[in-house]
Parts: sequence; structure tokens; C-alpha cells
Amino acid sequence: MDRERSSANRRAPLTGGDHGRAAEGQARQIVLRGEHVDYRLHRAKRRSIGMQIGLSGLAVRAPRATKLREIEAALHERAAWILKTMTEWRGRRREVLPREWKTGAPILYQGSELALAVFPSRTRSIAADLFHVTVRHPAPHEERLLAGFVAHWLREETLRLLSPHVARFATHLMRSLPPFKLTNARTEWGSCNHKGEIRLNWRLVHLPPALAHYVVAHEVAHLVELNHSARFWAVVEALFPGHVAARRELGNWTALLDA
Repeated sequence: MDRERSSANRRAPLTGGDHGRAAEGQARQIVLRGEHVDYRLHRAKRRSIGMQIGLSGLAVRAPRATKLREIEAALHERAAWILKTMTEWRGRRREVLPREWKTGAPILYQGSELALAVFPSRTRSIAADLFHVTVRHPAPHEERLLAGFVAHWLREETLRLLSPHVARFATHLMRSLPPFKLTNARTEWGSCNHKGEIRLNWRLVHLPPALAHYVVAHEVAHLVELNHSARFWAVVEALFPGHVAARRELGNWTALLDA
């Protein structure tokens, strides 16, 4: 669940999943179908055992009184799903940003894996289409320079793509355009403080557009409800109908915050 703030002077962040990421948990390992699997065990006030897999690996959340053998039994019961999903996420780890900044390298843009296409040019430019992020640069073989150039472009794209939605949602609430800027936070997708200042994580450019728009709606809703009360979620639903599904799906992209 998104962390709630009791004081109006505290920030109201949207974390990378319904559970938040306040604690790292206890590192453990289990053998599932002959494969060693590392996971982090989080004890919490809850009624059931929950599991989530992202780029950071497997996280298990269990009631404080649950015995370890019960937790391990639940892991064995879901072994097929765990192994399959972890394999998928290991592949996704390579899709966020290129390991090598050269033509053909994958890059995640608005939820789709595109391929870098690098060309020499006297001037610098970047453009994205359905298949490629085309980079023209005077030093096409200088990977450090290319990485910095593309990183700057991704931040500019985040602003370009999300600014209209900040304005649209604010208008829906009959509010003026709130001040907002990008952050490099590692624990939250966005936040809003008591001054009405919104912060959006630049990594939202990696998400499918609908999920990024949900994050914007979530933060704009805090302009009228700086909490996570029933009234707040009603405002979110008014701005972004069907927000519950988006909120749930956002948890699947949590680990991009660490990418």
C-alpha cells in the first residue's frame, strides 16, 4: 500500500508498489525444483503470505507469526510461477537501458523495447519511432558521451510527455498548473508536498503510458487530499477511472526504480 502521511507537512509519495519499500528484509535462499533462488523475507502486519518479483528479485511478505516452514511450503507450492517470472524479469533487466551504447542495443521506452540506432553526424539529435531510438552524434563510438546524451533526452521526454497530463488533471480539479519537476528518487514514482509541489520520477518514461498517467493522476489528487483516505482514492478514480488495475500493475515495474 502507498505510504500514508499523517502530517500535512510531510510528503505523500507514490512508492514503487502497493507495499512500499521501507525495509530491505532478511536475505534468504531456497532450492526450488533444483534451482537456488535468493529472496528477501519481510515480516509485516498482514494475514497472508504475499510474493512479488521485479528486477531486484523475489520479495516475500509474511505475517509476523508465520513459521519459516510455512513460508517455504508456500514458495514450493508456487515454484513454477516463481521460476518462470524470475526468468522473464532477468530478461527485462537487460531491456531498461543498454549495457553497451551501440547500434542494436535494447532500450525501454514507454513500455516497449526499442533498439538503438547510432549514426555519425555533425549535429546531435534523437528521435524515437515504433522500433528504434535513432541517435545522431559527432562521436558515435564514445559510449560515455552517448549514454549522457540519451539520459538527458529521456528526462526531457518525461517532461514533454507528462506535462500535458499534469495540466489536464489539475484543470479537472479546477486547480492551476502546480509547480513540478523531475527527481531521481530510488524509492518512489512521485510525491506531492503541503506546498502543492509535485515531483515525478524521470524513470516514468520507461513505463507504459497508462501507468505513467496514473502516477500523475495520483500526485495531482494530493493537491486536494494530502493523504490516502477514501476521499483521496475517490479523487484518483475521478481523474483516472479504473485506477485500481493501474495501481496493481505498477507494482510489477517496481524494480525499475533501482535500474
